[in-house]
Amino acid sequence: MRVTWDQVFAWRLRRQYVEPRSDDGAVEVARRLCGVQSQVTSAAELAVALRSMKPDSSALVRSLDDGTLMKTWAMRGTLHTLTPDLAAACLALIGSARTWEKPSWQKNFGASPAEVAALSEVVARVLDGVVLSRAELVDAVVSEPGFHRLGAELRSGWGALLKPLAWQGVLCHGPARGAKVTFTSPAHLVRDWKGLPDPDAAAPLAIIGYLSAYGPATPEVFDAWLSRGSLRKATVRRWFAESGDRLGEVEVEGRRGFLPTEHLDDLAATRPATSVHLLGAFDQYVLGPGTGDGVLLPGDHRAKVSRTAGWISPIVVAGGRIVGTWELADDAIEIAMFDGAPLPKRGLDAAIEHVALVMGREMLTARAV
Repeated sequence: MRVTWDQVFAWRLRRQYVEPRSDDGAVEVARRLCGVQSQVTSAAELAVALRSMKPDSSALVRSLDDGTLMKTWAMRGTLHTLTPDLAAACLALIGSARTWEKPSWQKNFGASPAEVAALSEVVARVLDGVVLSRAELVDAVVSEPGFHRLGAELRSGWGALLKPLAWQGVLCHGPARGAKVTFTSPAHLVRDWKGLPDPDAAAPLAIIGYLSAYGPATPEVFDAWLSRGSLRKATVRRWFAESGDRLGEVEVEGRRGFLPTEHLDDLAATRPATSVHLLGAFDQYVLGPGTGDGVLLPGDHRAKVSRTAGWISPIVVAGGRIVGTWELADDAIEIAMFDGAPLPKRGLDAAIEHVALVMGREMLTARAV
């Protein structure tokens, strides 16, 4: 099957609830996106609200508080909000890489595999049936014999020592206490939590979920999104192969990838999009395929989107392609189009109106910079 990139991008806009938007709520948006990047809570809320017909800036947090969504360190070691079933599947795959057992990880973070295993046991016991702030959790852990030296690393906002515990299903984020982060066990937060499945059993759910939003894609692109390439290449390829007739191969202007067979006819019938959209910082539209995808995001403009310290800029999307970045400044949206291109004439006003609605602004105007 052969299609064009314009068809693929138009199909992704639909699948990711960019166009048309969803009226099914935050949980369904998070499910369709295969997780929402949540390093910055306001950016995660914006990603969901921009995809909603009736934007509600607190919908994501409410779903986290009631356990219908779960926030944890997942893809690429960053915080994501996911449905519990997808969280369990993705964590099982990420955890199977056992990155904390590699010498480079031990050198950087100063904990041996045996210490991580012992830490997992202690944290599981401490968090059983409770929700604790970071300070409360660390105080409880360092009071245990042998863990005092890990206190500084445990208190770090990066959570390096806590990530392996998240990948093993020992802990996740709990309901926030104002500006304070809390932690609990998935079993305490999520009703009927079944723990992490075997990786081979988890692979189909994660692969189909990813490809249903960001396909067609290769096993290598999937692994880059999931674990920054930490999994064994042969294992990821086997997972794809064992999906059998659930996946079909698609050629997109010379590049081959896989797509769930249930979406093949829809993709083939898709016509290119002409719409314009403004998506926020850390948006899944670019993080799913990765900022290194030079068809979606021209390589000579990548640094404008993927900036220093891991910051991902808000993006302007026209016809499904990333064509610029934007920032909110007082009563205007300042737009920097790539290569000095003029602002889009059709569709930009509607995109700005939707951003104003989501952000509770009476009116916003566009200003080229």
